[in-house]
Amino acid sequence: MAAHYILLLTLLSMANSFAMAYDSSPLQDFCVASNNSQLIINGLLCKNPKLVEADDFSFSGLDIAGNTMNRLGSKVTLLNAEQIAGLNTLGVSMARVDLEIYGLNPPHTHPRASEIFTLLEGKVYVGFITSSPENKLFSKVLNKGDSFVFPKGLIHFELNIGKTKAVGIAALGSQNPGFNSVADAVFGSNPKIFDDVLAKAFQLDKKIVDWVQSQF
Repeated sequence: MAAHYILLLTLLSMANSFAMAYDSSPLQDFCVASNNSQLIINGLLCKNPKLVEADDFSFSGLDIAGNTMNRLGSKVTLLNAEQIAGLNTLGVSMARVDLEIYGLNPPHTHPRASEIFTLLEGKVYVGFITSSPENKLFSKVLNKGDSFVFPKGLIHFELNIGKTKAVGIAALGSQNPGFNSVADAVFGSNPKIFDDVLAKAFQLDKKIVDWVQSQF
């Protein structure tokens, strides 16, 4: 009987050790193992707690509108652990999104974070697309005070369809959510993807692909 108890306790301890052992969530696109002496970690080094100050947890300036004078008419001002040191290891960040009239925050993904977007001013059309094979679009027109959730890693966008400038605040579930614009990644990669690949994938003439790539 004692042997059975010992076996049971051993199995429980093993199960507990497996439950407690897991990889931390990635905070960058990749972290290749290195044997050299330079320290590169998945995140940021921690400050000595005795040296921490209130300023490490604050930021000023998010009330200032971003510069939207660009081809998309949009500006995203990200506030992550690089700007607020106290966010390190807390798993959150935020961003201000400014949109000119008909300005677009183009289809993009955050590979490491879900997002909740709240519209403060204007009228904005938002949406996200589910994974293949469904590729289902969930979209809605937001008015002042409305919020919309974008699940982690899914393509989403915001388009100002109102008659005034729009501004929103996005809360993200990572201190470094990442940003991957679909158009920039596909047509603006460095080096360029062979036009044969993109022509076949998008069912376009290669001359059109070449022209689109030249815009990036």
